[in-house]
Amino acid sequence: MSDASPQLSVIIPAFNEERRLPRTLDEVLGYLTRQPYQSEVLVVDDGCDDGTARLVRERAATLAVPLAVIAHPDGRNHGKGAAVRRGMLAAHGRYRLFMDADNSTAIAHLDSFWPFFDSGCDAVIGSRDVAGADVALHQSWYRELAGKLGNLVIQLLAVPGIHDTQTGFKMFSERCVADVFPRLTIDRWGFDVEILAVCRARGYRVQELPVRWVNQPDSKLGMGSYFEVLGEVWRVRRNLRAGRYR
Repeated sequence: MSDASPQLSVIIPAFNEERRLPRTLDEVLGYLTRQPYQSEVLVVDDGCDDGTARLVRERAATLAVPLAVIAHPDGRNHGKGAAVRRGMLAAHGRYRLFMDADNSTAIAHLDSFWPFFDSGCDAVIGSRDVAGADVALHQSWYRELAGKLGNLVIQLLAVPGIHDTQTGFKMFSERCVADVFPRLTIDRWGFDVEILAVCRARGYRVQELPVRWVNQPDSKLGMGSYFEVLGEVWRVRRNLRAGRYR
């Protein structure tokens, strides 16, 4: 990649985020304008039928930090995993972060990520379940219980030793993205598990770091999605055992 490539790409998958996205963009763009390196922000329109794409285009016309919206060729909703994959592979940054449109994890956590890339990591992920993490606003007790039980299953089947696979704040080197993301097969909620399993299978070092996470009460992850994730984790397990990621 040429010297003109940005140091960092920020990818934000979005499905009908006209209401929540402006505050997230304000914080992300404010942070990036204070940094000494070049960056870009890509919002991936995952089949939105509200004003999300228009909002991004209007905002982009007034900014110093490059901001763009991209979409699937057919314009349909394909799932968060497909949106993240599309954004990560379309980005130009030497390092690429994806984060949630609801801003549940603030972009300022990047300050603690860079030293691990400097020491040889290719994947650094935010976690709610390691020492030093702070869950500022908790989910309901049954969601938290489902999450904890689900994570035990995920560790058993796919990524032992990773305490929190589902926080939507993960950053990768360009070489890791180019190798791992074309191999991904899961388009919806279980994609995080597959990313980490493929990173491990391909020999990339993954570092889990504590973050401050704020639950958003209007989360689009319903209880049924937990069962969908577990089905997709079983798929990842089968692929690992069959050597399909190596």
